[in-house]
Amino acid sequence: MSRLNQDLGLLQGIGLLSTSLLGTGIFVVPALAATAAGAASLWAWLILIALVLPVAFTFAQLGRRFPHAGGAPHLIGRAFGARMERLSAFLFLAVLPVGLPAALFIATGFWQALFPLGTGEALAVQLLTLGAILLLGQRPPRASGLVQGLTALAIIASVALVWWVGGLPLDSQPLLPRPDDSWQRLPAALGVMFWCFVGIEAFTHLGEEFKRPQRDFPLALLLGVLLAGLVYWACSVAVLSFGTYGDIHSDATALPRLFDLLLGSQARWLVATVGYLACFASMNVYIQGFSRLIWSLADEAKLPAPLAVRNRYGVPARALLLVVACCALCAALAALSGLSVDHLIRYANGNFVLIYLLSMAAGWALLRGVWRALAILSTLLCAGVLLALGSDALYALGLLGALALLDWWRAPKARAALQRPQG
Repeated sequence: MSRLNQDLGLLQGIGLLSTSLLGTGIFVVPALAATAAGAASLWAWLILIALVLPVAFTFAQLGRRFPHAGGAPHLIGRAFGARMERLSAFLFLAVLPVGLPAALFIATGFWQALFPLGTGEALAVQLLTLGAILLLGQRPPRASGLVQGLTALAIIASVALVWWVGGLPLDSQPLLPRPDDSWQRLPAALGVMFWCFVGIEAFTHLGEEFKRPQRDFPLALLLGVLLAGLVYWACSVAVLSFGTYGDIHSDATALPRLFDLLLGSQARWLVATVGYLACFASMNVYIQGFSRLIWSLADEAKLPAPLAVRNRYGVPARALLLVVACCALCAALAALSGLSVDHLIRYANGNFVLIYLLSMAAGWALLRGVWRALAILSTLLCAGVLLALGSDALYALGLLGALALLDWWRAPKARAALQRPQG
């Protein structure tokens, strides 16, 4: 029986995951991929979806069989023991100091395109954003599902508007071009595009809150991945058709420039609103996932008991408040230290891939038959991506090593305390 209110349906689940995957990527990555591989990037999206589907299927099977608010760390713990559950949980939480400030910076950037915001004003926007996520998170999960679903529709409608106004597809840009020399650059494009599908692991924390987790959770996961992939591909067709790419330093503004080209300067407000909502939706899923992980650990007596308190809607309110407070502190420190978004994202990426790798290895241990073979393939895929990160993975690997040493050092003291005679 679920420990949390089972409040999510299939459509709400699809909205939650698809907006998490689209997030900030829809406004940046299609242009970066086009710069890296030209027209071949359209094939790269299809290849990437085919590569990500084994990972999605593995997460779907694990979530269907073991729905739990602990998400990926719980699955890793079922496969490899309590120590690995602790290590992976802290590894996942370690995304907070780097990943969330980066997302907040990107979200604030949409308003900076409209208004001249200084450092203090930008930080105020970030704190107000966290406050809105906190208020939304205090409501039942279906409230987040509704907001995320409407955001997904807004993103899809925006891309559809570009196709309609621009008269796509154009004869000059085939939807699937013939192979040419640009195919040699596919690996570089795939390396950029992989990050569009980071977010599946956060979605697993919500598996315990589906009304019918055995059916709706895997369907929501797979349909959300396919929907996000289709939207990315459609956006790439538009970027290639109108040539709003080619400079890695200005690719971040490719979609706003495309809207400005087709709809005029008034489109800036549309881009800013939809872009901000996309970032908000992505951050909301992660923060809700973090709060569920902390609540689950507290509910199982692995963290202080007060963090297991739920509000009248059955939401882990104290854990959510702790996560939002940590995000606010990290955002303030990042703003004061002057860290760039690029550095923050690079540090976070290694954590995500390492969590994916451990989760797929858990699927290798827990699943059977064809699903185990799929988990093995997914493990090898994630290992390849981790190797491809090179030095960017050192933050995550070093952090995992430090956490393992700390856990090993504390283990004898914990056992001694348990064995000490009482009274």
